[in-house]
Amino acid sequence: MDAQLLRPLALELPGALEQDHFGKPAFSVKKKIFCTWWVHEERAVIKLTPEQQAEWCSELPDVFAPLPNKWGQHGWTNVFLPMVNERTMRHILDRAWRNVCPKWLLPTREVPPKG
Repeated sequence: MDAQLLRPLALELPGALEQDHFGKPAFSVKKKIFCTWWVHEERAVIKLTPEQQAEWCSELPDVFAPLPNKWGQHGWTNVFLPMVNERTMRHILDRAWRNVCPKWLLPTREVPPKG
């Protein structure tokens, strides 16, 4: 996936805003970050649950990897943008967004799964 598509994909989620997070673009909903963008490394870091992280990292190890620190143990996961297709990125952003947004903001329909 072209890394420049990350911003519009993240910002199309309901209530998503872009902000600076330690010099990096970050996307949040109601002041909770669901994705940061490491522009020069062509990767994103997304907020998954530890269970989601284990599933995605085992299914697509060339695309997803836990952060190698305590944040990784809490579900923060690297997404290597050149290795991911747009459909999977759209789905995983939706998952990360749902993990942090307030329940009242959740739509009834999810983005289709990877594939």
